[in-house]
Amino acid sequence: MALTAGIDAGTQSVKVVVYDDQARRVVASAHAPLELTSGDDGTREQHPDAWIQAVTQCFADIDLDVRGRIDAIAISGQQHGFVPVDADGQVLAPAKLWCDTSSTEECEEITDAVGGVERCIELTGNPILVGYTASKLPWTRKHRPEAYRRLAKILLPHDYLNFWLTGEAFCEYGDASGTGWLDVRTRTWSKDLLRATDPERDLSQCLPPVVETATTFPLRADRAAQLGLARDVVVATGGGDNMMAAIGTGCVVPGRLVMSLGTSGTLFAYSDVPVVDPAGRWAAFCSSTGGWLPLICTMNCTVATTTIAQLFGFSVRDGDGHVASTEPGAGGITLLPFLNGERTPDLPLGKGVLTGLTPQNASPGNFYRAAMEGATYSLKYGFEAFASAGMAFDHIVLTGGGAGSAAWRQMVADVFGMPVHVLRDAEGAAFGAALQALWALSKSKGEDTGFAELVDAHVAFDEALACVPRPAQVQAYQEPYQRFTEHLVAVKQIYAS
Repeated sequence: MALTAGIDAGTQSVKVVVYDDQARRVVASAHAPLELTSGDDGTREQHPDAWIQAVTQCFADIDLDVRGRIDAIAISGQQHGFVPVDADGQVLAPAKLWCDTSSTEECEEITDAVGGVERCIELTGNPILVGYTASKLPWTRKHRPEAYRRLAKILLPHDYLNFWLTGEAFCEYGDASGTGWLDVRTRTWSKDLLRATDPERDLSQCLPPVVETATTFPLRADRAAQLGLARDVVVATGGGDNMMAAIGTGCVVPGRLVMSLGTSGTLFAYSDVPVVDPAGRWAAFCSSTGGWLPLICTMNCTVATTTIAQLFGFSVRDGDGHVASTEPGAGGITLLPFLNGERTPDLPLGKGVLTGLTPQNASPGNFYRAAMEGATYSLKYGFEAFASAGMAFDHIVLTGGGAGSAAWRQMVADVFGMPVHVLRDAEGAAFGAALQALWALSKSKGEDTGFAELVDAHVAFDEALACVPRPAQVQAYQEPYQRFTEHLVAVKQIYAS
């Protein structure tokens, strides 16, 4: 019997799940919250020490006997963050996160230096978008020059936690493809993009080696003692949270569409070949299973519902009750939920916009529904790029915190006109990391298990939570969605960078 642990280091919290592959169930889990440092200039930062404290707390909350039987662990980490590390392995500054939009100007500088958006896509498969790691380097050079001078390692959040666990600096193709520097077609670093990021310094010397997914590393003895783990535990490569969620939701073969309703919202699907859009409407990322993961990302999802709930003094746990008292369209209220700026559509300087308010529709329920609808419509807007490229799907697998809402699950089914399936194990990214650890462990023992075989054996769905689209409601959402897209056209003129 093997127990494997998946660690999901997200924006709002760290979660750990321990999975029993024989019983095929999660046998333990723990959670520790994280704080976010925000600034009016779009700054969104966390110090990596907080991640370590949260990981340590999570393992301390798991029974010692369970911890002692863990054989392998893997990290799922929030993508795109920049952790600057010096030659002695010390963190030089807080990590700038995926939702940090303070480096919008630097995105434009890199894009101009390399010859424009089309040239970026030609070189790597992706434009340089705000939030990607690349723009955080010139921002740091300008605003934290001493940290930049001492920079020896460029690490992503999940890379840094692996470094802390193993003492080895390395990355993998899935998470690396979200830096803006990796040519996803060839899986090599783009010298042109690195040069455009800093023409006076060879940044490739700061990038860790990219290792294959099956690679494992020994856990440091002091970390094993600190976390209450056995000395012979191995650390798998792990990956970005979206890549691990793809494993945890079974999205490792073509034809499966996954939607994650977390702080950010994502839509992704697996492909055996690179799927690059010349217009850059989706992220042409690599998967962490040897393939590719075309992905749509919105920067504002549950953050919108949480903000509105806090505004009216209730918990999101009570949100479904408020939605039940309202109808599709929120009485005419439309919320464009660009509270953190936005990636899809590409409005890094965007702000939340509320329209259609009257004395008759001004209720907490309509405000909350408008937030839920706005987050869903943003994903629908992105999905239309997939559909226009000929991608077709017959159902959606839903994961993330928002998937715990019955009202939101049904809304997704009705807005997208597709059945919705929900995982039995709700923490898709953490569970996916546990499965990635299990797969890497099996490979280290000489077994030849494929990812498709693995997920078919271990990924299960809760049929009681499944939703099917209701024709009348599908029709009812069409006019509000059209209204959302019309408002979006107007807002683009206001917040275009």
